[in-house]
Amino acid sequence: MNMIIDTYSMTPIYEQIVDSVKRMILSGELKENDILPSVRVLSRDLKISALTVKKAYDTLEEEGLTSTVHGKGTYVSAANRSLIQEERRRELEKDLEAVSEKAERYGVSREELIRMLEIITEEQTC
Repeated sequence: MNMIIDTYSMTPIYEQIVDSVKRMILSGELKENDILPSVRVLSRDLKISALTVKKAYDTLEEEGLTSTVHGKGTYVSAANRSLIQEERRRELEKDLEAVSEKAERYGVSREELIRMLEIITEEQTC
């Protein structure tokens, strides 16, 4: 499994693992019923504590993205893409709310803010 952990990041390592697995599911790199590396193997490969990997796997299971079969491993669950996409929408909405509040503090009108967003998204598609 291709995963890079940034030990200098302010994001906890277990969250980086969770985010990486979510990214792989969304991209199609991980599909339903694919098995994740064992806790021991991933902790060895990433040179981190097995407890950190276990916490990441527990989080993924709590979110309904994986399921663990004792003695067999942790598998990617069905219908997880929509869960991740909904979570990302919520995060994006929070970010947009913060931008909207900042624009209001700076005296930027709603129309001006919308136009800024349109310009930015047009530049990204070019």
